[in-house]
Amino acid sequence: MQRTLSHLTLPRPLVNTILAQAQHSPEAEICGLIGGKEGHAWHCYPVSNCAANPAQRYVMNPKGQIDTLRQMRECGEELVAIYHSHPHTAATPSLIDLQEAQYPDTPYLIISLNTQGVLEIAAFRLDKGTVSSIQISLE
Repeated sequence: MQRTLSHLTLPRPLVNTILAQAQHSPEAEICGLIGGKEGHAWHCYPVSNCAANPAQRYVMNPKGQIDTLRQMRECGEELVAIYHSHPHTAATPSLIDLQEAQYPDTPYLIISLNTQGVLEIAAFRLDKGTVSSIQISLE
């Protein structure tokens, strides 16, 4: 994965894996981390959503998130993106997404299932309540 502040290139198989995860959980938001090295995405790591209302928000399981970050580090990977889905809304950051974003230098991918026959995926930089769109290319 190559990333700048305005552009993100993702391997198609990785995107297909994330989209399949979202499709397998059509009533609850899925979430996870994307690991890689030197700007290239290698793996997606699903992390369980422990939100009280997973249909409307995601909260990564803290132990799962820490364990995943440790696993990535042990494999020589770095955090290159964070992803989650919106089962019933567009692939744009919600107010909760903005308020709870903790990684301003990491792209946030949002997958929407709120489409007819076509899944939507978008990327954003979320920093102190501001949203910047990031263009996505598949390789």
